[in-house]
Amino acid sequence: MALIGYARVSTDDQEAQMQIDALKAAGCSRIFVDKASGKNTDRPELGKALDYMREGDSLCVWKLDRFARSLIDLVTTVDALRGRGIGFKVLTGALASIDPSTPDGRLMLQVIGAMAEFERSLIVERTRAGLEAAKAQGRTGGRPSVITEDVLTVAKARKAKGESITAIAKALGVSRATLYRHLG
Repeated sequence: MALIGYARVSTDDQEAQMQIDALKAAGCSRIFVDKASGKNTDRPELGKALDYMREGDSLCVWKLDRFARSLIDLVTTVDALRGRGIGFKVLTGALASIDPSTPDGRLMLQVIGAMAEFERSLIVERTRAGLEAAKAQGRTGGRPSVITEDVLTVAKARKAKGESITAIAKALGVSRATLYRHLG
C-alpha cells in the first residue's frame, strides 16, 4: 500500500515545489509532476502515475484543481481508481477531510467538483470580457511588433535591390520569420 503523489502546474514559469513538499510531508513514496494547463488533455505524468499504481495504493493530490479538468473528468477518474481498488486523497482545500470512497464523500466530491468547474468558467468569462473591453479601447495584448513603418520601408527597399532576407534581417536586427511575415 503506497501513497503516490501527483502535482501539476499550468505553465513552465510556475514551480511545483510547494506541492511536492506537501506530498512528501504526507508520505508519498513517488511523485509525478506535469507542467500543463488544466484544459490540456495531455497529462503524461498523470497517465504514468495511474499506470504505476496497484490495488491498495492511493493517489494523493495537493488540491483538487491541480488534478481534474472538469467535474466529469474528476468523477470518471476517481470512479476508475475506486474500480481498481485505489484510493484518492486531497491534502488541502474542500476535500481534504472527505473520504471519496463513501457515499457521503462521493456526494461532496461531486458538489465541490461542480463548484470548482463553475469557478473556472467564471474566470474564463471575466478574462474574455476584460480582453474585449481592452480591445474596444484600442489596446491589444501580446508582444509589441519590432517592425515599425520605417524598418519595413528599409526592408522593402533592400529586398527590391535583390538583397537576401537573411542579410536584411541581420542588418535590421530582426528574425527572418518576422521579415517574411511582414513582407508577405
